[in-house]
Amino acid sequence: MFLESVKIWASQVRVPFLVLSVLLVLVGGAAAYEDGVFNPLRLLLTMVGVILAHIAVNLYNESSDHQTGIDFQTQQTPFSGGTGNLQKGRTSLRAVQVTAFATLWIAFAIGVYLSWTSGWLLMVFIVLGGLVARFYTTHLARWAMGELAAGVCLGTFVVLGTYYAQTGGVTSAVIWLSIPPGILTALLLFLNEFPDVEADRQGGRRHLVIVLGRRRAALVYTGALAANYFILLWGVVSGSFPTAVLLTLLTLPLAFKAAYGALRFGGTVEKLVPALGANVGLVLGTNLLLAVAYFV
Repeated sequence: MFLESVKIWASQVRVPFLVLSVLLVLVGGAAAYEDGVFNPLRLLLTMVGVILAHIAVNLYNESSDHQTGIDFQTQQTPFSGGTGNLQKGRTSLRAVQVTAFATLWIAFAIGVYLSWTSGWLLMVFIVLGGLVARFYTTHLARWAMGELAAGVCLGTFVVLGTYYAQTGGVTSAVIWLSIPPGILTALLLFLNEFPDVEADRQGGRRHLVIVLGRRRAALVYTGALAANYFILLWGVVSGSFPTAVLLTLLTLPLAFKAAYGALRFGGTVEKLVPALGANVGLVLGTNLLLAVAYFV
């Protein structure tokens, strides 16, 4: 019974997706390490805080999509469509909402401590990130701002905030470094929205795929992918990034597969699933290789 509950809640908080938070923190920590600063305890606390905030986002999303009826209409894939736990009665709406509230406030408490020990500018990242976590689904995803807000706060700000928590400051190089992870986080959400357009529209959402239509959204997705790799290459050529950052080019085959799938099969859920998988792989793989590049 206990193991079954653990399995259900692991599904409810979407544990596989939390790997993104771990890797983003490692990118910021690796950049600090490359600059000669590394505090393992502070890095661990940052990681716990970001993971808890990410859990809160996932749970608030699940709660909202259950209440609006979106998750009753979506076609589930391994990467989109919700977990189905609330719809099947495996968890309760009250439990999901309470857990979301608790994890977000514990994350905030960790952020206050890190700000006290490293610098209060960190609170800017934390407060903005917390607001996005709470209002991403209920407001931002209805104002066509969800992808941008998530990319900034669960991408760029995590890298910058981790670096700041380690060093007490930021550099122009780390600001540039934080942009590709932000783009990739936004694109992770962006492509995952393709299968759910009709259900999301009926549930009151107005994200970019709805605004642009799948065809133009696929073109935007492809262009943003190209911009991501351009920044990584530019960083190496200009000397802002270590040469080892070229390791991230190993994810190019996944990028081609994801872009081709979006352009060719954007409206067919079954045929889009391989592209969704490639999208997850290139996001996680690029962040992992960025961290490795700085650590070595």
